[in-house]
Amino acid sequence: MEVSPAQLLEQAKERFGLEDYYGAIHLLQDLVQTGRAFADAYHLLGLSYHFLGQPDRALEQFDKALDLNPNYVEAHLHRGLVLNEIGRSDEAEVAFAAARQSRGSDTTAGIAADLASKLANLHAELGEAYVEAGALDDAVSQYRRALELGPTFHDLRFRMARILLDAGRSLEARDELSRVVEARPGFLDGRATLGLACYLSGDANSARRIWSEMAAEHPGDRRVAAYMALLERAGERPA
Repeated sequence: MEVSPAQLLEQAKERFGLEDYYGAIHLLQDLVQTGRAFADAYHLLGLSYHFLGQPDRALEQFDKALDLNPNYVEAHLHRGLVLNEIGRSDEAEVAFAAARQSRGSDTTAGIAADLASKLANLHAELGEAYVEAGALDDAVSQYRRALELGPTFHDLRFRMARILLDAGRSLEARDELSRVVEARPGFLDGRATLGLACYLSGDANSARRIWSEMAAEHPGDRRVAAYMALLERAGERPA
């Protein structure tokens, strides 16, 4: 039986709580490779590397968490702690300041920003429970509520778009993926999935353009090659 992203994350948290940091990293890397990782996963991955004495890898993961959720207070704090420990005190102060600003930022949907962030993730977890139950429309509703509370949480928006595709709602998925790619143009999974949403919604030309650009930038990417082959089989040969 396939393990859901939420289940992988919970298992990783259990391993982390038992101080099995290598075990947590193994599970979290599996989660990241699915393309469905939340900011929480990258944050926990960063902590695991930190406790294993690998600060550079820890910082890399904290940066990924903050790329997905710029207001992630704990990621700012832990990033600052790691920077301070390796002697980069000026950068650490910037990270601590960002954490204070995030904690004291304006409310979202009438809720304090740090609480709104936690509630957004809870709605996402509930959405995953609906996915496991096969209730995709209900799952989308939970993710939309999550995004009302965390409109910049591009990891949640990307996951919702994937659920929309599974539900056959490709036009809605395309709209959401366009927002993700606009905010994070370097997010390859987002761009590739946007191409798929275009293709499934009947716009093969846009799909071809997106995938051709990716193929030129990343000629060794097997996923893009597979998508281009899909176009060829459908009679939509790339220019």
